[in-house]
Amino acid sequence: MQEASAAARGQDRAHLVSAIHQAADGDAAGLRRVYDLTSAKLFGICLRICADREAAEDVLQDVYVKVWRRAASFDDTRASPVSWLAAIARNAAVDWRRAEHRYDTLSDDAMAGIADDAPLADTLMEGDQETHRLLVCLEGLPREQSGAIRSAFLQGLTYQELADRSDTPLGTVKSWIRRGMLRLKDCLGHD
Repeated sequence: MQEASAAARGQDRAHLVSAIHQAADGDAAGLRRVYDLTSAKLFGICLRICADREAAEDVLQDVYVKVWRRAASFDDTRASPVSWLAAIARNAAVDWRRAEHRYDTLSDDAMAGIADDAPLADTLMEGDQETHRLLVCLEGLPREQSGAIRSAFLQGLTYQELADRSDTPLGTVKSWIRRGMLRLKDCLGHD
């Protein structure tokens, strides 16, 4: 059963990589396939960070414009397609929050009331083998490094927000994240 599931994940990954390469060649149908395969996951990321449905929809549209423009730079030997797309979505949503001066964050209970009934992006991505490896590696980090990375990359908090919340100097927070990211890179075996 696990072999069939792993084969299906590998096939899904191959379809997504193929669609990104099509988009890189200027094929709009490839971008449409990328959208069809990933929009629910990326919308979940945008919604969680923006905490505003209309804004998340606008940010998601901007994400696919960026994907269209950057598809040629995607290298499937360096990153999984979902990780690459999720990073674009996260960065676009954080940029929106900064531009709107929205530094307040909602509690998880308040966010649950905003979100639709579809599973959250992080729940959907947990099935991905690489995500599982990442979670295992995150668990192996010291608490402050793991917490800072999770808050920055999953909740969309800026380094300054993390420093303010933990009453820690900004340089220390940046060091936690940098050291944690280096340890994650080693743990995941990425060159």
